Formats: sequence, C-alpha cells, structure tokens
Amino acid sequence: MSVMQLSRIVRTCYKKYKQLFDYPRFMKRSSTRNIHLLSQISSLAIPVIFLFLSGCQSMPWQEKAQVHVTPRVEQNPSPDIADLNPEQPAKSQSAPVSAEPESIWSRLFAGYGLDPVSNSRIDKEYAWYSKHPEYIELVQKRAELYLHFILEEAEKRQMPTEMVLLPIVESAFEPFAYSHGRAAGLWQFIPSTGKYYGLDQDWWYDGRRDVIASTHAALDYLTALSKRFDGDWELALASYNAGAGNVRKAIRRNKHKNKPTDFWSLDLPRETQNYVPRLIAISRIFKDADKLGISLHDIPNAPRLAIIDIDSQIDLAKAAKMAGLTIEEIYKLNPGFNRWATSPDRSHHLVLPLENQQAFEQQLASMDKNELVQWQRYKIRKGDSLITIAQKHNTTVNIIKDINQLSNSRIRAGKHLLIPVASQNESDYSLSMAQRLLSKKSVSRKGSKIEYIVNAGDTLWGIAKKYKVSYKKIAGWNSIAPDDTLRPGQKLVIWSGKTKANKLAMSTPSNKVSKIRYTIRKGDSLSLIADKFNVKVADIRRWNRLNQKYIQPGQTLKLNVNITEQL
Repeated sequence: MSVMQLSRIVRTCYKKYKQLFDYPRFMKRSSTRNIHLLSQISSLAIPVIFLFLSGCQSMPWQEKAQVHVTPRVEQNPSPDIADLNPEQPAKSQSAPVSAEPESIWSRLFAGYGLDPVSNSRIDKEYAWYSKHPEYIELVQKRAELYLHFILEEAEKRQMPTEMVLLPIVESAFEPFAYSHGRAAGLWQFIPSTGKYYGLDQDWWYDGRRDVIASTHAALDYLTALSKRFDGDWELALASYNAGAGNVRKAIRRNKHKNKPTDFWSLDLPRETQNYVPRLIAISRIFKDADKLGISLHDIPNAPRLAIIDIDSQIDLAKAAKMAGLTIEEIYKLNPGFNRWATSPDRSHHLVLPLENQQAFEQQLASMDKNELVQWQRYKIRKGDSLITIAQKHNTTVNIIKDINQLSNSRIRAGKHLLIPVASQNESDYSLSMAQRLLSKKSVSRKGSKIEYIVNAGDTLWGIAKKYKVSYKKIAGWNSIAPDDTLRPGQKLVIWSGKTKANKLAMSTPSNKVSKIRYTIRKGDSLSLIADKFNVKVADIRRWNRLNQKYIQPGQTLKLNVNITEQL
C-alpha cells in the first residue's frame, strides 16, 4: 500500500467516524444507517492497523506522522508551501505523488465524495441510464472540451467531483439550453441568481451561458449551500434545484413531526426528489461504464481551453479568422455572446482551444484596437432616430451615443455618426441570439402564421386568449419564458387555427406524414410533447417502445407528424 493510499484511507475513516459520532446527526439517522457507517469504518481501519503493525519496527513515529500530511499538500498544492514547511525537503513533498492519472475519468472517480447510499430512487435512475448508452455518448461529446476545466475548479473548492457531472442533469451539457423557467446555460441559472453571483446579463452578453463564468458561479453557489447545511451535499444539491428556503421549510416540517431531516426523508417537490438521485445514478453509471459495456471517450487529463482577456470590442468573425476557427466554433466556445461582437463598453475573456492560442495572440498583439471592429460613417437621413439607426445596424442607442459623444438623443439630418458594424452578413453569425431566434421562428407549424407586434400593456396571456392558442406555445415559438415581460415593438410569431388541409394531412397515414427526431428538453412530458405535435401519448410510446414512466432531458424520440422540422 502506497503512502497516498494510506492517507486517503485514514482521511475517509476519520470522515465516517465524525459522521457516526456527531451526536445531533447520530440521533437523526436511522439505526440502520449508523450500523452501515460503523461497518465502513471497520473495513477501512483494517488495512491501516495491518500496515501500522508491520511497520512498527522499521519506521520511526515522526516519519509515520508525515505520511498523513504530505499527500494532502500534493493534492492541493499551495504557492506558499515552502514557507509553511521550511524544514521539509522539496523532493520528499513531490516525489511519489506528482504523477497524475492519464485519463480524466480516473481523476474524476478518485474525487467522488457523496455518501454511498442505496435507494430505490437511485436504482430507478440508474436502470434508465444503463439502458440508454446513446445519451451517455451524447453528453460526453458535448462535455469533452469543458470537463478538465470544471474538474480543476471543483478540486480547488475541495468538493465531491460528482458535481462536475451536474450539467448533465441540468442541461445535458448544452450551453445554449434555455428552460421555460427562464434558466439558461450549462448550469441553468435563473436571471436573479445569476446576477447575485456576478453573471452579467445585457443586450450584448449573458454570463449564464458563459461556460467559464457560469462554472465559477455554480461551484461557488454549491459551496455556499453546502456550508449552509453543515457540509451535507445532498441537501446542497436539493437547494440548488428547489431553493434553500424550500429545503429549510421541509426540514422544519420534519423536525416538527419528529422525523429524520436527511434528504431522503424530506417531502420535496417531485422534480427535486428525482434530481439528487439522478446525479448519483449518473456518477455511478460513468464509474461502472466498463461493467455496463458503455464506452467512455478517451479524454486526456490535460487542459483543453485557453482563456484570453480582451480589453476592447472584437468582431467574433474576425476573432474566428485570427484563431483559425469557424464562426460557429467561436460561438460554441463562447456561448455567452449574444451578438456579432463582444460588448464595446467592458472587457471580456475569449475562450479558444489551447492549440489555437498562440496564433490568435500573435495577431492580436500586432493589431490596433480599432482594427478589431469594422466602422461605418453613417449619414443621418430625414426621419431617422437613434432607435431606428441602432436597430438597422444591430447595435444599441447607448453605444451610438457613447461613441459619438452625444449628450442626448437629438440628431440632425445630414450629419454623420460613427457606428460599429459586423464584418460579415448577419446570417453568417448563425449562433448569435438573433439568428437562433430567427431559426426558431422560421420553423413551419400547424395553422396560419401571424406576425404580431407587441403593444404597450400586452401580455402573453392576453395575446394567447385573443388568438385562441396556449400562452406556453407562444413562448415556445418565440424562445421566451411564459413569465417574460413583453416589450412594445417586440415581434412575435403566432400560429393560429387549423386549416382544412392540415386536418386532412393529420388524418392521412400516407407519405404526407414525416418522421422526425425530437430531443427532450427540461420540463417536457409525454403529454406536453403529444399536445405540441398533435399526436397521442400512446403513439409516442409505441413508436419508441417506451415502457418506463419518465423521460429524460437529452433523450431523443421518434415522432410521425405532418411537419418536417422539430418544434
């Protein structure tokens, strides 16, 4: 047994011992759980005792004491370690434990720290994922670039590395994910929580979709929740999903009834009851991949991303060209950018593949800031306003005012304005917010298409009532949340009514029916999907041979409908 292994066993044993004899928790836990902890401590202590007895005659006590200290230093290196241990030689600190695992997976598994509970809810989730290796393949493909960065950040915070896999539960590792609850990004932050944790959200940028910024925020949030619940990560996870207030209320209810207050005993919303078991099940699926015949991608245990600070506005098409990437690749690495460029009034970081960093930085150093964005000298015409000019050039009124040093919005025909403009056609920025929305609105659907301009005082509910459609459907058609505030002048696409041709097409089981694949989103249910595509739940189950009651975000369904594109 190596020094590191021994140290890890001792630390784990101490943790279990502390859990067992922490009196308040001892009294709250069932006797079965306490017996389970005691058996774990016994099994862990045996190798420690054996090694101690075998080494008593050859190892001095002082040397044995160092066994418990050195590995902890190596696992979490500090820049001031030499000052903290001036008498200890540097070689003894770094020799046997400096080598890191070659695979990201072995490093990830070594950091697992959630309690090894057995629960029917976990078993249920585990069974589903074990039968859907295609889903595990999908999330791996999406996560490859991000895993090393997220793992590093989790280790810095000394948190269980199962948290690295939480974006699978939240968004299936889709950075552009947006839920009906107005949650966005890998970690699915709602606007208010995102702002509280420093994630800026404006016309140019949404930090909730920024992989780097949102990861820092999410792990900080989880750490804070863990501290709030005395290091109980299961309660921290439940709070991340349902809110700490709701979890505290559930704990108070159980205390009032003299019931246990661990996560598994709390009466929480169904989504939250499944949320924690889902993460535990996913983490076990990955660790059991070989046994289950699931292939894990060979992801090296090495950085993949370069994070480059940019202190001026840059056109994302120019950034892509400088880095030797496509515009689409730039957006996938930097999904927080809403428009064709970074914000002109704040600095940002740009994320690139590590192998593209040098070429980009060399070109960046040789260019003037004004070369990073294309400028247009615009002649003001009669009838122009700053609003119409800003809309025409895909920018904002404030930007035009700042650049041209305007103290108010008054402009005069015949004068000129300096305006930053995109170097490529707007359609080339295919993953900008405007283009993603346009793509969504362009999908052909049932009924008659109506382009509605929002008036002052309009609400989704009122518009839906007017056109006799669901307000949730209007929200879905326009990539907004049902409770979003509408802006006067905002354009909405509404599909209203069913034509005779539509009805005939739906009733004819011929070649007019198209086969499509639909990717399940967070909040979806079979009944909602059936209603969306005007099909029956029983048919969806039959087409996909579904036996289980629940469906999972990221899962793909086969549908036979009379439209050609996914809603």
